[in-house]
Amino acid sequence: MWFKNIQLYRLPKNRTFEITEFEDQLARLTLQPCNASDEQSIGWIPPREGGPLVHSVNRQWLLALGAEQKLLPASVVKQFANDRAKAIEESEGRRVGRKEMRELREAMTQELLPRAFVRKRTTFGWIDPEHGWLAVDASSPAKAEEFLECLYKVVDGFAVRPVKVQQSPSGAMTAWVADGSISGAFTIDQDLELRSSENAMVRYAKHSLDGDEIRQHIMNGKVVTRLAMTWNDKISFVLNEGLQLKRLGFLDVLQEQAEGLAENEEERLDIDFTLMTGELAQLFDHLIEALGGEMPQES
Repeated sequence: MWFKNIQLYRLPKNRTFEITEFEDQLARLTLQPCNASDEQSIGWIPPREGGPLVHSVNRQWLLALGAEQKLLPASVVKQFANDRAKAIEESEGRRVGRKEMRELREAMTQELLPRAFVRKRTTFGWIDPEHGWLAVDASSPAKAEEFLECLYKVVDGFAVRPVKVQQSPSGAMTAWVADGSISGAFTIDQDLELRSSENAMVRYAKHSLDGDEIRQHIMNGKVVTRLAMTWNDKISFVLNEGLQLKRLGFLDVLQEQAEGLAENEEERLDIDFTLMTGELAQLFDHLIEALGGEMPQES
């Protein structure tokens, strides 16, 4: 159980959550198998098979949003609709117009859905009630928003906001690259993206960032929008301008620690989750400090 990406949010101040009530509310929207005519089904599932909807370890909560989606390519629907239109033209001696063609595509979609393959996916989220974090393991803001929308549907009065910091991530990353270092427990790695105000983009992968060429880009007005970093020799990641953490990598020291403690698969999940949340909570604190601190929440 190691997150690969993080979209980070703040829970509201002075709001407490009781796990039993929270789980009861998640049960209002559990994942149901796709019916024959459904294109997608979405709902909450146990993070551990056969377990509760909220898996709690050391006061840290793990949630899982499941989805089933029918795989029905538009090209397949179009081909079947074209075949049906051709049959109509041959049997009735008339052309199929645009409106009728659109209706044919809709009809073929409904006809083909029961035969479509089903793709399953799971989005995990971690709630830290003690420190007020919600972290969603999502590679895109859209997937994170889907997770939040499903929480909003069922959990009474639930609300979060993106983490807001004093210094913009892009401005801070640009300064770090220009200086060649970051204060604290972070080091700069070798992946970088810079962008100009006209959206001209330069990317470096596995490339030393110490050269004059990169500083010249910055002098010419480009700003850093993505930067690979490592925290405390334990976790590597790419930070972007939206304060999203991508390509999280938990380095050998953590993986070996987990392997040495677990005796079975269930223990392994709990140990992985405990190690991950403990280290990430510290990373969040250090990263926010490096970005000038967090802006105060509104009361």
